[in-house]
Amino acid sequence: MPTDAGRAAEQVARQSYGKLIAFLAARSRDVPAAEDALSEALASALRVWPERGVPDKPEAWLLVAARRNLMQAARHRAVAANAQATITVAFEEAEERMNEAGNAVFPDERLKLLFACTHPAIDSSVHTALMLQTVLGIEAKTIARAFIVSPEAMSQRLVRAKVKIRDAGIPFAVPPRHALADRLAAVLSAIYAAYGLGWDGLDGEEEHHSLAGEAIWLGRALLAVLPNEPEAIGLLSLMLHCEARRSARRDCNGRYVPLDDQDTAGWNAIMIAEADALLRKAGGFDRFGPFQCQAAIQSVHAARRLSGTTDWQALATLYAALVTMKPTLGARVAQAAVLGRALSAAAGLERLDRLDPRDIAAYQPYWAVRAFLLAGAGDETAAVDAYMTAIGLSDSPAVRDFLADRLREARQATPG
Repeated sequence: MPTDAGRAAEQVARQSYGKLIAFLAARSRDVPAAEDALSEALASALRVWPERGVPDKPEAWLLVAARRNLMQAARHRAVAANAQATITVAFEEAEERMNEAGNAVFPDERLKLLFACTHPAIDSSVHTALMLQTVLGIEAKTIARAFIVSPEAMSQRLVRAKVKIRDAGIPFAVPPRHALADRLAAVLSAIYAAYGLGWDGLDGEEEHHSLAGEAIWLGRALLAVLPNEPEAIGLLSLMLHCEARRSARRDCNGRYVPLDDQDTAGWNAIMIAEADALLRKAGGFDRFGPFQCQAAIQSVHAARRLSGTTDWQALATLYAALVTMKPTLGARVAQAAVLGRALSAAAGLERLDRLDPRDIAAYQPYWAVRAFLLAGAGDETAAVDAYMTAIGLSDSPAVRDFLADRLREARQATPG
């Protein structure tokens, strides 16, 4: 069983990992070295805290310990004297600031690290994965599962990207406004991918909630820097709309509840109001983008709380706009599901049939939507096969149970 000290170290690591790494890496310019130093500090905490007690400010204790580890590692490397002096001055300044008036609060510089992770010099295919690990502390094996690659391959990609940050001298800074346009899309996508991992709960429920909250924090931090950027506003609106429904996604027995069947009384009205206010603000800039479009889609769903019905025609119009701007596989599958409600099951199936079979072979949402539409079209035999595929591809026990119920209904309706 974990000790109190072990639980304290684990909690600090979960809550402050990205913040600590960002602070250390922004000064050492070396993400792998910062990660190693913090790992050693955590290991020291597990040895020392059980004997001496958990410090009053465990986050500050870890930062000081990691800073010392970085300094020692730098001394052991054959680095230029001026580089060593730069590191020394930076960390002495950092420790002084942290200890001023007994204040253990240090600046949260994860946004700077986020921009470093999504720098154009880094392969765009690893932007999101790199941000998930360095800024939010997600393990490589969890990231690999989300990206459907082996943990070994993902680890190698992440290591190469971190070395690139160090060797290329990529700055840890929010870019000047004239350079933001080309950088912003990658940052927004990375934040939303983090929220998506939290929403799907790949790490388990406690980590799930924490990761979603961290993504929303990053969205707010980005908006504080870019208050007049409509897509940044749209992203925050989108995440808040989704987060507002968290408590309604499971019933009292923990079973999955699809959006259409959720009790709207369980939705967070205050969060929905903030999300809608943000969406209206974004609309005032007359630059409609994919994150605003997705937020508008969620706003239509949220309107059921007041009207009692879902405007499927409005959703069909918005999805048509979304797939024009950003034709991702997820958007196209969701569009088919909406067309199945707005028009007919046959119309939704026709849209699904346009997708490349290679893209959808292992894509669970496709098979779940296809099964639902086949059942709606009266083809229960094909629906049974699709439901079985969807169940096999699902990582969520709650979703598997829900689909199994649908599968039983389809089998009962199968002729003969």
